[in-house]
Amino acid sequence: MHDNGNNPYKPISMHVVRAYYESNDRSLKTLELTFDREKDQDEFFEKYNPGQFCQLSIFGKGEAPFGVASAAWEGDFVRFTIQKLGTFTQYAHTLQAGDPIGMRGPLGNGFPLTDWKGKTLVIIGGGCAFSTLYALTKHVHHPQNRPDFDQLVVIYGARNSGLCMYKHDIQSWHQRNDMQIHQAIDIPEEEWSHHVGYVPDVVREVAPSPENAVAVVCGPPIMTKFTLPVLVDLGFPPEDIYTSLEKRMKCGIGKCGRCNIGSKYICIDGPVFSLKELQELPDDI
Repeated sequence: MHDNGNNPYKPISMHVVRAYYESNDRSLKTLELTFDREKDQDEFFEKYNPGQFCQLSIFGKGEAPFGVASAAWEGDFVRFTIQKLGTFTQYAHTLQAGDPIGMRGPLGNGFPLTDWKGKTLVIIGGGCAFSTLYALTKHVHHPQNRPDFDQLVVIYGARNSGLCMYKHDIQSWHQRNDMQIHQAIDIPEEEWSHHVGYVPDVVREVAPSPENAVAVVCGPPIMTKFTLPVLVDLGFPPEDIYTSLEKRMKCGIGKCGRCNIGSKYICIDGPVFSLKELQELPDDI
């Protein structure tokens, strides 16, 4: 079998071990992939950091970038949650356990966890962009990692309860005494006992303290656009607010130039940037 190491365009050979729907309307499906070669698995987990992404490829259907939704300690698999949008994602939704798939990665920089040690993490997500924040939260929950950080505050919004991902895990988060979890949906539902409203409004309501804290925001562009100013109003300095621009990715390795903004390539210098870094770039996001 070929060695992928010398060719950055050649995907790692993987196969699906689990496939299941996250949302009631079946628009969000999670695939858990495992490695065909142990060498590829070892190399992946040596490099992987929450916040990174991978390019998934299906022969004859193309390639697309997705944020990794699993923590390294969870097992010998890599999790992705895929929203059904176009040709590639529609086909990805047909995959079942045992089906082959290609993967390039991990790509990008991920979250600067070393810089965040000792700080409170305020994690703010919306829609299916919550996947990389789920990976970050799972990473922090590991007993060896949890002492590295102070408080953990998670704010997660979806249009309705049926679109909430990772339901079983998030339900268990409400029982933990080492974190705060605030869930929100856009409009009221009879059985819903959590926040109702858009994520920026919920962030303003929860009003997390900026003291010794960093905030990470991932969500639809409109949610991110209106959430960042709320954090600034709450006193978070731009260098302590982070977001991810992974949706701009094309080749993933800085060759095609499709993702560059000013002097930055999103796939190499990002996808994770501080608001301070983004304020120094051309107004293109």
